[in-house]
Amino acid sequence: MTIKSDLTAFIPRLIKIEKKQQDFFQWRLNYLTSNRSLRIFSFIYLEIYMLLLLLLAVPGVIIIRLLRPIILVRFMLGSGKRIGHLAIDTELYLCERDAGMHKPRTYDILYFSLPFCNQQLKKMWKKKIHMSMLPRLTHQLFRLNQLLPGYEKHTVPEFSKDSRDLYGLLERIPPHLSFSAAEEKRGLEGMRKMGIPDNSPFICFHVRDSAYLKATMHSEGYSYAFRDSTISNYIPALEGLTRRNYFVIRMGAAVKDKLGTTNPKIIDYAYEYRTDFLDIYLCAKCNFFLASNSGLECVPVIFRRPIVCVNFAPFENIPTSWPVELFIFKKYWLRKEKRFMASREILDSGVRRFDRTEQFDNCDIELIENTPEEIESVLSEMDDRLKGMWQEGDEDKELQRRFWSLFRHSEQQGTNNAKVGADFLRQNKDLLRV
Repeated sequence: MTIKSDLTAFIPRLIKIEKKQQDFFQWRLNYLTSNRSLRIFSFIYLEIYMLLLLLLAVPGVIIIRLLRPIILVRFMLGSGKRIGHLAIDTELYLCERDAGMHKPRTYDILYFSLPFCNQQLKKMWKKKIHMSMLPRLTHQLFRLNQLLPGYEKHTVPEFSKDSRDLYGLLERIPPHLSFSAAEEKRGLEGMRKMGIPDNSPFICFHVRDSAYLKATMHSEGYSYAFRDSTISNYIPALEGLTRRNYFVIRMGAAVKDKLGTTNPKIIDYAYEYRTDFLDIYLCAKCNFFLASNSGLECVPVIFRRPIVCVNFAPFENIPTSWPVELFIFKKYWLRKEKRFMASREILDSGVRRFDRTEQFDNCDIELIENTPEEIESVLSEMDDRLKGMWQEGDEDKELQRRFWSLFRHSEQQGTNNAKVGADFLRQNKDLLRV
């Protein structure tokens, strides 16, 4: 047999082996939660497997180094397990390339942590990037390369750090993903099954709770519980959207509570119709998306759909550079002093970057959710803005100016396209005190 035919046979076998290992590791993770006797065996198995991959990576690293004068091979590790990172980090990387921020004569290999949270998004990205089909072997290439001088050149630089569009790329560069004719037909058929006629306006919404982390990360999610919110507080606002002629679709790969409404125009897609494909299609096609500070909101962002974000926290992480965004945020209640913290007070202290529930507990701070009235008001504002009916008064302009004047430039903030809900600022002027 020739070398070419050997490689032709070997590579598919290696991919098949890698797939089996992915399935095994996922099974092992699920099984270990209830069976400790497997821990030692699985640890030894994993170490032997990774050692074999490391040995296979040696010739690969040599070849990559020899090729450097001709073409620079670089690596980028992404998160395949979390849909927010899978969506926005990959889109920002492609935007950076389009903007000329990356060097020419480079060949970038992207590999992702496993398992993938959404197969449709994986399929669409594979058409746009050099995605490694052997992520664990690629990781060993990356690790081995880091032991040699000059390894930095083989790592894709992070211009947009922490999944943040610091350079306003999303506003300037069009989306990279699109649907084929067959996928468009499939998407419309899926919407018809939900009772949504063709060309009907609809919005998607997602209310963050602990169910997804329990299902996928085997975690109670308490550390991130400060970002959760109560779905019943959204119902009056959703009813209001149906009176404005919208269908309303509840999103989520795993959700804790069913919707408490019988309105036929409010569809509990997460419980009844959910698929990986429709997750992406609906987020891409909605008139706007109602978010609650979860990873799923990044999917409509990469398709440049307008976003309304409610119950936002932590305070300084407001994604100011997304193309069209309205938001309102949770208020910080000091239990001992029985008062709300002013926005300046939050931003001038370490509280602004608290990202664990335990941190708020230790400081005796309670995060107060937005009221049903506040949610309904900001949704009505977005609808009016998109229809060209919104009139911004002098008081509203002044309140926006006062709010944003509190923010100092930091690595968390890029260009600012966001606005705070107008009625929320009118009703909470005391939060702007200095």
